[in-house]
Amino acid sequence: MKSVLKPRKMPKQGRSQVMVDTLLEATARVLAKRGYAGTNTNLIAEMAGVSVGSIYQYYPNKDSLIAALHKRHALQMRNMIISVLSRSKNETLRESVKALVRALLEAHSIEPELHRVFEVEFPLDLRKGDYPFNQDISKLVHELLENHRQEVRQSNLDLAVYIVLNIIKLLVHQAILEPPSHFPLSSIENAISEAALAYLTPPGLRIDN
Repeated sequence: MKSVLKPRKMPKQGRSQVMVDTLLEATARVLAKRGYAGTNTNLIAEMAGVSVGSIYQYYPNKDSLIAALHKRHALQMRNMIISVLSRSKNETLRESVKALVRALLEAHSIEPELHRVFEVEFPLDLRKGDYPFNQDISKLVHELLENHRQEVRQSNLDLAVYIVLNIIKLLVHQAILEPPSHFPLSSIENAISEAALAYLTPPGLRIDN
């Protein structure tokens, strides 16, 4: 990631961490209300109740603030996915896939406007953070498919992990960014799960549990 996006310093004390959390929460509120183009450090400082100088102690510009917020958002998604997959170890493949889809839909529905900014307005090169914890998610999904190897028709599990994660993520993003008014969320959830399972399993195994 470009150095201009990195924080000037990392919080080492509780007081500093509180300040960083305050700045990130203020950034989230301004972004959700005004979008990327309408966000600036003056508005963030006003929302946080601090001086602009306080921001610059930690972040050199608005992009570094938003990049930090995006990274925190991605980490929250990672923790949520890991929690779901960890609880799903004794469940069927269908139950695990449906739990993953449901969790992602619920998580992205909490702050849809902020999610929209990240996915649509925030410049692509600034949201391409190759965060190491993405590998954790892929590893857990790989373990899930390995545990249900007899049900999975795809021979290349590495490729299967890549495809199934992108099927779920892309469809969830679309459902949140442009929610269809004529379909209930439960129907969308089921359809996304079926799309992922259709790729993973032979037709004869796709039966309702």
